[in-house]
Amino acid sequence: MLQAIFYTPFLNALIVFYNTIAFHDLGVAIILLTLAIRIAFMPLFYKGARNQTLIQKLQPDIKKIQHQHKDDKEKQAQAMMELYRQHNVNPFSGFLMLLVQLPVLIGLYRVFLQKITPESLTLLYSFVAVPQQINATFLHLLNLQNPSILMVILAAAAQYVQGRLALPKLEKGQELSTADQMTRQMIFIGPVITVVILGTLPSAIGLYWVVTSVFTAGQQIYINKTINIKEEEKVHGLA
Repeated sequence: MLQAIFYTPFLNALIVFYNTIAFHDLGVAIILLTLAIRIAFMPLFYKGARNQTLIQKLQPDIKKIQHQHKDDKEKQAQAMMELYRQHNVNPFSGFLMLLVQLPVLIGLYRVFLQKITPESLTLLYSFVAVPQQINATFLHLLNLQNPSILMVILAAAAQYVQGRLALPKLEKGQELSTADQMTRQMIFIGPVITVVILGTLPSAIGLYWVVTSVFTAGQQIYINKTINIKEEEKVHGLA
């Protein structure tokens, strides 16, 4: 059941891209499939990332509420929900986004993890042509069925940039709490985990990881820009 929902459609989409606009380059097909999925889920990803960014920016207000109502958890929760309501923030969006992404990620990893050959394509739909051979070399330079240190480094770098962009800017002279310091240190843990995970896996997965991280970083830049513009408009409106 799960295979029919999450694995087979991705495999067929990959081969359709490979047979058509990817010009029989598996790497290009992976890039196109990744972009297609990110665009299809963009409203969900955008809303989740925007909520997480706003929650980061609301941390001073959140800490103030926690301090004011430290002896009354019920009032603290009510004040927090009111703060989220005022800023149109859903604190549970990150969890929901992860819940939706997980089956998709599992399906994609299964597609990219296997060595794709004409003989392995038994789950193609009847209207999808089976390629006579699979060119697993990306741009005639990189064999995507083998691990690649270059792809691992690119994926780790993209992961770092993505995490860096998600952090709120520090105000001059701002002191960080222990929790804030740990949050900022997490941006280094992500790339390390990326290296550990991708080090022995086919570079096809690394390519997917790079494209996803770059796309997410671009989306985060746009989110940061729009939020900053709205904040400036509020300031000018009050002036």
